[in-house]
Amino acid sequence: VQLVESGGGLVQAGGSLRLSCAASGRSFSTYAMGWFRQAPGKERDVVARINWSGTMTIYSDSVKGRFTISRDNAKNTLYLQMNSLKPEDTAVYYCAADPNVLTTSPAYLGQGTQVTVSS
Repeated sequence: VQLVESGGGLVQAGGSLRLSCAASGRSFSTYAMGWFRQAPGKERDVVARINWSGTMTIYSDSVKGRFTISRDNAKNTLYLQMNSLKPEDTAVYYCAADPNVLTTSPAYLGQGTQVTVSS
């Protein structure tokens, strides 16, 4: 499985961005997926997860109510809608996939896309 993120950029605080992750491979629709982020000098953390069918989602407390994870299995694409962005959301965002449960060490990880939120 190859994962390619897009949609990052520079946005003002309070703004919105939508990240996309294009996945290759025929097994995409059976994989658990998620988004991680890593800020400079900090560890990589998972911010949102979604099960294979899109019926279950889990968010970190820091983004709950502001971010929405979704997937389109017909298009092999994962999304992260980010609203009410804050400067502390600035990080490199990574798309992740796993054939089993998505953990802090996923089986597959994309190259990342930079999100910068200015105050």
